[in-house]
Amino acid sequence: MKTGFIGLGAMGTGMANNLRQQGLLAAVWNRTFARASDFAQKSGCIAVEVLPDITNHCEALVICVSADQDLLDVIATLRPALRPGMLIIDCSTVSASTARACAAQLREVACEFLDAPVSGGVEGARLGTLAIMAGGSPDAFARAQPILSAMGKTITHFGDNGCGQAAKAANQILCAGAIQAAAEAMAFAKAEGLPLDKLIDTLSKGAGGSWYFAHRAPNMMNDQYPAGFRVRLHEKDLKICRDMAREHGAQLPLIEMTLIQYRRLIEQGHGDEDISTLFRLKTALFNHP
Repeated sequence: MKTGFIGLGAMGTGMANNLRQQGLLAAVWNRTFARASDFAQKSGCIAVEVLPDITNHCEALVICVSADQDLLDVIATLRPALRPGMLIIDCSTVSASTARACAAQLREVACEFLDAPVSGGVEGARLGTLAIMAGGSPDAFARAQPILSAMGKTITHFGDNGCGQAAKAANQILCAGAIQAAAEAMAFAKAEGLPLDKLIDTLSKGAGGSWYFAHRAPNMMNDQYPAGFRVRLHEKDLKICRDMAREHGAQLPLIEMTLIQYRRLIEQGHGDEDISTLFRLKTALFNHP
């Protein structure tokens, strides 16, 4: 199935490259055309400058953009150029209601939509080992298998449109808890004067270990926070989680606390760093006389 990819950011570039390696990628588009052009020159696919033109080269499209409005804008721009039967797979992280709205718009032009957000960080995107959470019809999920399998290792169908995004929201809450625990544990260990390299190696293998501790505690030890999952993006995701929880009349303390701390980090100029920069705030707790 000839596939187009829309959105060559930190995650999208790796995902598109894995589609290329499987012989599925036909064309790419990015808001900054220079990035699409550079990718196309290196990969041998087509770079389109005008978004609707991507439909001339593809039977399926994968979208990976930053926010709800970005996705809605892409769908609105694409819609007049889509052909009946095309499959649209959205790997962005947006609200479940936005996913359902996109699916409804695409049904009107006889196209299928799968919300398929991903987890696994830039490492998973590069290696093709992402966890993919899908919502949509069983038929759309079945048709998407070759594409999804090129990008991910764990691929799960959770139900109708919106269910993939609901699963991703649960994942983002887990990420908040994991990075909070990792940053706090590392700040405590630093204050105790422990050798942090040995601590990371040991605790990563223990009951309290997590992907975030194993992969992001080294950032904290080195006081360097290259963007894997930017603070600004996780803040956006947690606001989606907060709004979805409010629909059930719930307020989740972990979300509220993390949003307050992310806002502080953004105000301090750390919004484009990896979320492991939360360690900055945790170490400050130990710096009082």
